[in-house]
Amino acid sequence: MGWIQSLIVVSFVFVLVFPVGKTETDDVIEALVDFMQKLVAGSMQNTPNWGWNTSSDPCLSHWHGVTCDKSNQTVKNIVLEHLNLSGTVDFESVCKQTSLLLLSLKYNSLTGSLPQEISNCKRLKLLYLNRNHFSGNLPDSLSDLTSLVRIDISNNELSGNLPDMSRNTGLVSFLAQNNRLTGKLPNFNYHLLEDFDVSNNDFTGQIPDDTGRFGTKSFAGNPLLCGKVLLNACPQKKKKKDLHDVLIYSGYAVLGLIVLVLIALLFLKRKENLEDYEISSNTSTKKGVNSTKDSGISSESKTRQISSEFSITSAENGGVSASLVVLSSPVEVVNGLRFEDLLTAPAELIGRGKHGSLYKVLPNGGIELVVKRIKDWEISRVEFKKRMHRIDQVKHPKVLPVVAYYCSKQEKLLVYEFLQNSSLFKHLQGSQNGQIFDWGSRLNIACNTAEALAFMHKELKDDGIAHGNLKSSNILLTKDMDSCVSEYGLMVVDNGSQNSNALNVDVYGFGVVLLELLTGKPVQSNGVNLAKWVNSVVKEEWTGEVFDKALVVEDASEERMVGLLQIALKCINDSPDLRPGMDQVATMIVSLKEEEERSIASSNP
Repeated sequence: MGWIQSLIVVSFVFVLVFPVGKTETDDVIEALVDFMQKLVAGSMQNTPNWGWNTSSDPCLSHWHGVTCDKSNQTVKNIVLEHLNLSGTVDFESVCKQTSLLLLSLKYNSLTGSLPQEISNCKRLKLLYLNRNHFSGNLPDSLSDLTSLVRIDISNNELSGNLPDMSRNTGLVSFLAQNNRLTGKLPNFNYHLLEDFDVSNNDFTGQIPDDTGRFGTKSFAGNPLLCGKVLLNACPQKKKKKDLHDVLIYSGYAVLGLIVLVLIALLFLKRKENLEDYEISSNTSTKKGVNSTKDSGISSESKTRQISSEFSITSAENGGVSASLVVLSSPVEVVNGLRFEDLLTAPAELIGRGKHGSLYKVLPNGGIELVVKRIKDWEISRVEFKKRMHRIDQVKHPKVLPVVAYYCSKQEKLLVYEFLQNSSLFKHLQGSQNGQIFDWGSRLNIACNTAEALAFMHKELKDDGIAHGNLKSSNILLTKDMDSCVSEYGLMVVDNGSQNSNALNVDVYGFGVVLLELLTGKPVQSNGVNLAKWVNSVVKEEWTGEVFDKALVVEDASEERMVGLLQIALKCINDSPDLRPGMDQVATMIVSLKEEEERSIASSNP
């Protein structure tokens, strides 16, 4: 009987070392299966090792998207991203797993609202629900998730007020941009946050003063918000009624006097502008100003040149110039800005391009602006105005808005806010005082630019408005090295082109920008075309020779660089029909960035 005893001992040890059966309780497994059934996984259920059924265990059977603790006893993470899941989320079921730390359902087509039961996930630290179709009000119980570290509910259709999140002292990231949220901004521990964005909603009232390092881009696209970070002062409280009435009546008298003075000054100013134009035109003809090279223009002559060029329009109607049309913008300086203010302000020619000249202008008492003078754009004044107002309706924090425009028969001017940190092109070419431009910064710029273009394409596709001239010199950088796409919608109108073709041109241009980020080389160098050079190097299987040496020295992830290169090559495909849409491009780059972040997090626990 000795062998039987030995067999019993071995079997006992086997059970201890290799436990069988289910590690999770039956009610938790049933709840998780109910949760999945309501997501309408469809054909995904036929995926090998899909799991998600009551006859298996989520940890031992390795259900798709499920990660357990080290002992394979408890579900810790549920990650179901980019699976085209639809249906609704049964938070009551999924939150029966009280040890859940991460729930990510982003980039699907999920609908419905977020119920109060979400607070049952008491240990939840990471909640990613972005890029779905969630709607309705946010539950107040969201603030009960005091363990939350990061929450992303952006790019949905959520409405109503935000709950008070001041109890969530561990929160470092809150992203809720591109929804329909309303009401006043609740309390946040802004000084503890690393990322915060509520742009493109319908919030009202005053932005709290303690917003820390978060500026305009975090709150843009909320027309009824006010506060110092938007340069949009909130209205003052009303004075006492008797004092208010006194000021009104006395103001009428003063206003009448001011109007008379302004009329007199306006006539004098018009006369001076016309005389200046005649003098500068005669002087320019005698001295051959038009043949002067850009490199030889002094600051003084640049200022005179912009006045002379603008005065051409002023004189075309007998010296009468129309006012600038001010669009909705947080830039306070354009309020009340007149065409004449641009004529008299100090100006500097900072660039010439295929579509016009660029000037830096400093109006009296204001902040620096950029004026784009467009040439050779065959578009009627009516269509031009319609186009500008349509673009102004579509706001994205990574797209530089037009704050004002001027349009006449011969002259078209656009006014932008001036960004101090120059363009992506100049940074890549090393002209920014040796400032470090690492892989993380480049990948972040690629991701933000792709998402901005994808958003603009989606909103303006039916209007046939693409960027039209996307290049690294039109991607500006903020002081925080964040990207901002400029000059969106400035393209020569081709009535024979289809809307999709215009968008395809942007995809190609973005692909070239990706090549510049990866190689550090300009689009043209000694007559060599960058796209053709990269294609030839990759074809010869020398892919490693493509990347910027600075990235190689930095020991950036070759896997992610190759991934971004593959995306770039898809964008510059010779066949426009085979190029991906910007929404697809953005999705692929976001995935790369998330891989990079996970890699960094795992190496720095």
